[in-house]
Amino acid sequence: ILTDLFVAIVLRDTLEKRGALGQIKARIRAEVFNALDDQSEPRPPLSHENLLINELIREYLEYNKYKYTASVLTAESGQPEVPLDRQFLAKELNIVEDANGKTVPLLYGIISYFLHGGKEESIQNTLPKVSSLNHPKQNLVKAPTERNQK
Repeated sequence: ILTDLFVAIVLRDTLEKRGALGQIKARIRAEVFNALDDQSEPRPPLSHENLLINELIREYLEYNKYKYTASVLTAESGQPEVPLDRQFLAKELNIVEDANGKTVPLLYGIISYFLHGGKEESIQNTLPKVSSLNHPKQNLVKAPTERNQK
């Protein structure tokens, strides 16, 4: 019995160190949600604003490898299975990106814009600290007056 307990503890620790345990738990939660989700209860219509907000959140979740969370969001919200085109999303939100800004979710640019009082600043401070990516200063969001002048 002690051997079985020891094997279970070592297995749990190994799965946890590899990051697999969190993924397994997330997958179980997603499957439980799908099993319990009452498809007979109609969802309210998805407004244009909610569609855009959900898409920003989905892009963020997928970028950060939160696959199961993104799948639950899609199922629960009624968001289309196929993500909206990023260029369409940026255009709808009046976001002007440079080439470097396209490497991170739009939500990072939006947060960076408001953290810096609407000034064109680097997105570096809003990126996750564990990222090994080098993102030079980016022009992700411009004030409406700057957009109209170009």
